[in-house]
Amino acid sequence: MDIRFYNTLTHQERSFEPLEPPDIRIYTCGPTVYDFSHVGNFRSFLFSDLLNRFLTAAGYNVIHAMNLTDVGHMTEDDVADGAGEDKMAVAARRLKEAKKSGAVDAGAVEDPDNPYEVARYYAKSFIEDAKKLGMKLAWDYPGKVVHATDHITEMQQLIQKLVERDHAYVAEDGVVYFDVGSFPEYGRLSGNDIANLKEGEGGRISAEHQAAKKHPADFFLWKPDPHHIMKWDSPWGAGYPGWHIECSAMAMKVLEREVIDIHTGGEDNIFPHHECEIAQSCGVTGHEDFARFWMHPRHLFVEGEKMSKSKGTFYTVSDVMEGKVTGRPLDPGVLRFELIKTHYRANSNFTEKGLHDSANTVRRLREFRQNLLAGADSQVTEVDGSHPAVEGFLSALADDLNISAAMAVVFEWISQPVPDPVEALAAFDLINEILNVAPVSDATGKEVDLLVRSKDESKLDPEALCRGIDEARAAKDYATADALRDELVAHGYEVRTSPQGTTATRMLA
Repeated sequence: MDIRFYNTLTHQERSFEPLEPPDIRIYTCGPTVYDFSHVGNFRSFLFSDLLNRFLTAAGYNVIHAMNLTDVGHMTEDDVADGAGEDKMAVAARRLKEAKKSGAVDAGAVEDPDNPYEVARYYAKSFIEDAKKLGMKLAWDYPGKVVHATDHITEMQQLIQKLVERDHAYVAEDGVVYFDVGSFPEYGRLSGNDIANLKEGEGGRISAEHQAAKKHPADFFLWKPDPHHIMKWDSPWGAGYPGWHIECSAMAMKVLEREVIDIHTGGEDNIFPHHECEIAQSCGVTGHEDFARFWMHPRHLFVEGEKMSKSKGTFYTVSDVMEGKVTGRPLDPGVLRFELIKTHYRANSNFTEKGLHDSANTVRRLREFRQNLLAGADSQVTEVDGSHPAVEGFLSALADDLNISAAMAVVFEWISQPVPDPVEALAAFDLINEILNVAPVSDATGKEVDLLVRSKDESKLDPEALCRGIDEARAAKDYATADALRDELVAHGYEVRTSPQGTTATRMLA
């Protein structure tokens, strides 16, 4: 199979071959655990999950790592140096206020002034959400979730090497900076020209620090600061690492290579974060590349606009699953499909209508599988890629993860009569290993059962209501039948009446 991916670094699509087949090493920039991750973040994370699952289905051994940034991330991170306030300090203040107001359980974070507790609180939330959405990730072998605070030593080692190799210098203000002038290729990922970069303008970085640099675009690797909320001893004074050096150190340490196959992250990571990663990583190793392919999902909009807390469109996974968008709790498979169904290099528009459309798709896939189960008198555990549906599905994904073309293959297949339910079931399950929506399962294969129930859900008996609809219709009491139907619909069930009786299938719970 010829697998082709678009490489942000070369700005073109080309054939992908791993460095050491059958192993493929992937590093994904994960969340900064100072707040809850929103659905836009998860669009990027689920892209890396889809990539992992596709390459695994294609026969490769995928070694996938994702970091959790719990130090060194500033509120103004669109400049290479970072500016503003430490995000962990912001998170600590937010949690204090939330505890006082009762918005956060008093026992969730005993000491909001302890940044490690704050980071654990948000990291736990992220992992819970990722598991709900069936991400095949680092808490299960062979990948790892990597905490930045566990790799300070490795960061300092890389910084020391950069200083020794004249790619970094200790400035008069005591800060260790990367010298962008020492790396002529700086800017090739993002297209930024060093000559035109004027970092720190607008007062975001102090004049003292700017004056200490050789070039305005030089970015810090270590900043001595005895007052910083999280700090460590170092040869350059007690302080903290720059955001960019974290990922270089963690990727090399965890994936055990100086050059990896694929590096992923949202498109907002292209500059400055990934640009800086390339410069410092290549500066340490002397290699031409840090990752052979850089893949970046584009932004997710909400109803055509940027996500906004002030407008109430900043949605977390829990928000959506609890019904903040649709008015009803949501099946995790629906949200997962909604976030992966648009090609990663196109902006995605997150809408209520889109969620309903995704619910219909997931219902259709699950009904197809249920029909196969009912018609199969035995089961097979494997089907190879030569099955027409599997072959077409994988071939479409081999074209830069063309999910739309891949789903077109699936829809055409499931709309046709199935001559062999046993073989079809095996083929469907292989496809669902990649989609992971019908049903959603965790990395061990166990089905995720994390539907959020409405408060009165325990009082609802769908089967009894369906019987009531049939009895009311038989008695020509259509008002009662409609009322019972409306109750099921209000709880997110799709209700169908046929000569065999009424059935209710949950999609929007």
